[in-house]
Amino acid sequence: MIGLLQRVNRASVSVDKRIIGEIDRGLLVLVAVHRDDAEHDVARLAERILGYRVFPDVEGRMNLSVQDVSGGLLLVPQFTLTADTRKGTRASFTKGAAPEVASAYFDKLVTICGEALETVETGQFGADMQVSLTNDGPVTFWLES
Repeated sequence: MIGLLQRVNRASVSVDKRIIGEIDRGLLVLVAVHRDDAEHDVARLAERILGYRVFPDVEGRMNLSVQDVSGGLLLVPQFTLTADTRKGTRASFTKGAAPEVASAYFDKLVTICGEALETVETGQFGADMQVSLTNDGPVTFWLES
């Protein structure tokens, strides 16, 4: 699984011009599922998202996790992160999981994270979404499980 993690001051996701998920300070994570991913990858990505130290401590060092700062989490499914872009000018998506598998793994990730954080919001799997964010830093990390 892939999680493109961004530290944000605020973020939201809309479908049909209606906000369906919104957070203040926290993490926006774009999530993709590879065709070879298994259930243990879901738990591992959740562990990394929840524990990754991207927020500054009192000395300004990135030593605090989203849990440490009681931040929000906005998880947005984005299958295009699995794209193979090494050749040509059109991406190949053969590395992505089938939609029913990807959707189930995304839902499981949301459940795990929701058990650890008070604020977990999501995008809508398979929908045409508009994502808005104010990246803080900017701080962006590519996580894989």
